[in-house]
Amino acid sequence: MRPFNVAVIGYGFAGRCFHSYLVGLAPGLKLHGIASRDPQTRERIVRDRHCIAYEGLDDVLKDDAVDLVVLASPSAVHCEQAVAALDAGKHVVTDKIMCLNLEECDQMLAAAERNKKLLAVFQNRRWDGDYLTVKHLMQSGELGTVRWMELAWQGFGAWGGWRGAAEMGGGRFFDLGAHLVDQLLTLQNSPAETVYCRLRRDYDASDIDSEALIVVTFANGATGIADLSGMSAISKPRFRVHGSRATFVKYGLDPQEKAMIAGDIDSAVETPESYGTLHDGKSERQITTLPGRWRSFYENVTEHLAGNAPIAVTLESSRAGMQVIDAALKSAATGEVVRL
Repeated sequence: MRPFNVAVIGYGFAGRCFHSYLVGLAPGLKLHGIASRDPQTRERIVRDRHCIAYEGLDDVLKDDAVDLVVLASPSAVHCEQAVAALDAGKHVVTDKIMCLNLEECDQMLAAAERNKKLLAVFQNRRWDGDYLTVKHLMQSGELGTVRWMELAWQGFGAWGGWRGAAEMGGGRFFDLGAHLVDQLLTLQNSPAETVYCRLRRDYDASDIDSEALIVVTFANGATGIADLSGMSAISKPRFRVHGSRATFVKYGLDPQEKAMIAGDIDSAVETPESYGTLHDGKSERQITTLPGRWRSFYENVTEHLAGNAPIAVTLESSRAGMQVIDAALKSAATGEVVRL
């Protein structure tokens, strides 16, 4: 069986360091081409990636050899590009955030359904080591019943490029909020019921969000908080999870991204100094972080396309995340709690 040919749309940070790299590591996938509007970038693509350099999405969709289109483009064009690719008979993986609102999400889902093609969202942080560790602690019962969890991702300063423009879907709310909302929903595995959000835009030279706080309540009585900041020089814990038996606290980010940018994702190792701690009210102990594995996303895509496995990031879960994001935007605009 020949490998599935993949074309990546966009060769910025996500297309270069994430998608084209990880596709190249997945057995059963072949990096067939990359699209860029910039002639110099296309020269670099041919030289560095040894694949076809397309001028744009239209050229990719005309290529019958392409099986799977990966959208590493600005978030604001994901819906339009995904629908066009699906209608052209291609499978699609889109970088997160999937799109900008629930209406766009439903358009994408309808296109996947009518064309009977795969549509999957790149939620690589379901394979972060810290997320997998929290999931294990919840499933093993060490935390007890978890009814409160806080996830934070913070930094200092506005982003540049298209991620620094609100009209393109830039800002931490969309980019990182997509990860944290997805992690909250998949860890709780209970329907979200209400959403409240506060957004701030305090940068002098940028219209993207500087602060975002999303509060989600679940049908099982749990509360999840996603705290995003571009004006925090001192970070909060990445995970703070309160259970009836213990509390788990974990700082820092998964090491895979730095290792991947350096060219060897398999060298990513978290040091003991970064391990989280489990507190039971009397004592605390260090919890070794489980190894993360971003490779698993595209390996699962390959297995699914070959008919050997269900897709891990389901459309049902992706739509649930977009429903929360959509409700959060409405809440931020009105100042009211939105009931789903």
